[in-house]
Amino acid sequence: MRSQSTGYYLRRIAEAWLTILVHVDAFRIEPRAYLTATKWWMKRKRVRARGQFAPLFSRSPRAYRLWMLRREIQGRAYSPPDPRYPIIVLIDLNGAHDPRDLAATCKSVAAESLPALLIGSCDTPTLAVAIARIDWADRPWLLPVRPGDRIAPGAAAAYRAAMGDPAVRLLYADDDLLVGRRRVTPHFKPDWNSELFRHGDYLSGACILRATRFELVAVADAPDWTERLVGQLAGEGAPVHVRDMLHHRRHRPAPALPAKPLDLKGDLPPISVIVPTRNRVDLLRTCLDGVAAADYPDVEVIVVDNDSDDPDTLTYLAALDPARYRVLRHGGVFNYSAINNRAADVAQGRLLCLLNNDIEVTDPHWLAILATQALRPDVGAVGARLLYPDGRIQHAGVVVGIGNAAGHAHRFLRPEGEGYFHRHSLPQFTSAVTAACLVVERHKFFAVGGLDEQHFAVAFNDVDLCLRLNQCGWQSFYEPRATLIHHESVSRGLDRDPIGLARFAGELAALKRLWLTDELYDPYHHPQLSRASEQFAVAL
Repeated sequence: MRSQSTGYYLRRIAEAWLTILVHVDAFRIEPRAYLTATKWWMKRKRVRARGQFAPLFSRSPRAYRLWMLRREIQGRAYSPPDPRYPIIVLIDLNGAHDPRDLAATCKSVAAESLPALLIGSCDTPTLAVAIARIDWADRPWLLPVRPGDRIAPGAAAAYRAAMGDPAVRLLYADDDLLVGRRRVTPHFKPDWNSELFRHGDYLSGACILRATRFELVAVADAPDWTERLVGQLAGEGAPVHVRDMLHHRRHRPAPALPAKPLDLKGDLPPISVIVPTRNRVDLLRTCLDGVAAADYPDVEVIVVDNDSDDPDTLTYLAALDPARYRVLRHGGVFNYSAINNRAADVAQGRLLCLLNNDIEVTDPHWLAILATQALRPDVGAVGARLLYPDGRIQHAGVVVGIGNAAGHAHRFLRPEGEGYFHRHSLPQFTSAVTAACLVVERHKFFAVGGLDEQHFAVAFNDVDLCLRLNQCGWQSFYEPRATLIHHESVSRGLDRDPIGLARFAGELAALKRLWLTDELYDPYHHPQLSRASEQFAVAL
């Protein structure tokens, strides 16, 4: 008992020391940003401070070590083996490997009391021989492992705890990389995201599956039999994510970059582009010129003017060709939801495109790309990748729960950067996208009641819309192959006056009340990623 107590206090001391070192690293990396975050912390602006600290801490080479130590201190309870769920480990020796790495792999498997077949060994020279040695009457789960990889203590129990549903045939977990004896680069994965999986296999090598003998025989001659089998089972039913760090790997496959060009539909239906505006004719002209240049067969443009009083803007609106543009007048206090709902009521297109007037188009195919994805029966709102004028990312999907509300994923990252496993560069399902550039089928938009004018006049109306579409089975979708420039809030400005701040506070409260964003976690994010950071930082 005394030794256990001593070990606990030593780990606590190590945790305190590592915490100090992570702070030192953060200060060295960006002194000014660290001091700014410290200032907000001292002023008791804790949410803002955490949001600025989190990405700084994540850049420390010691951040993941600190996370691991805290998990070790918390401890985990493991259930005894359940005979209803036999697990067989398949270790494929074909290919170069270090005997010492293989020994470490076998040791981690033996520690879990799991039987293993070494494919390529004298006893089991081929996968076909391994198949013959498996007792298929027990309906075993198969755990493919590469030589050099290790499975974590308690992995078998963690997987068995998720095996209760007979319809589930593939479970996957989080993983990190082994560099020597160090564990680095943790991948805290999203829940099942079929679109993301199409562009990067994040399951193989960190999963367990219940395949039939026939299915395994069908891929036995392929050198990449694991990937083929995983791809087949993933395509037949939704894999289940075990949100735990169960695999330590020597190598990890990289996604295919850049994403392959999208096959655009040849018979795209009419689309109505809705552009709210107020003054700033320079922005509006740039936006509408970009829409006019879009390579799209049938575009209706509806400009909704919210009390413009600038003479140049009024002259420009009056001169727009009525054959190509409709100008609606919408007076009164700015209500983004009401403006777009009114335009959607009179829109003629099968598709709606909500577009801010401060969007600058850089590619003529952007609209066709978004429309092609929006026509999928399982997709609701589709959002583009938006960049600030300096080239950094402004929007790459929305993560619900960030700041206890919602935040733009990967904000401020350079598009050419690696980011978090290149997620910003890959098409994928998300919980929401921004309405600064959003395409949705008109019937889906009205099926959920359009934008909420009462609760979300300005902020979070797009998040609320996307969540309601998701509930109906129309999942939000992020499409980086459509990239535009967003001069964010240039025409309206930011709400820093007392009235604007009070309105925002009310909308934030409504989002928390209606969607519990201060409690839930985004299934396309992860509970072990910080809710304070838009940059997918490990939660410390």
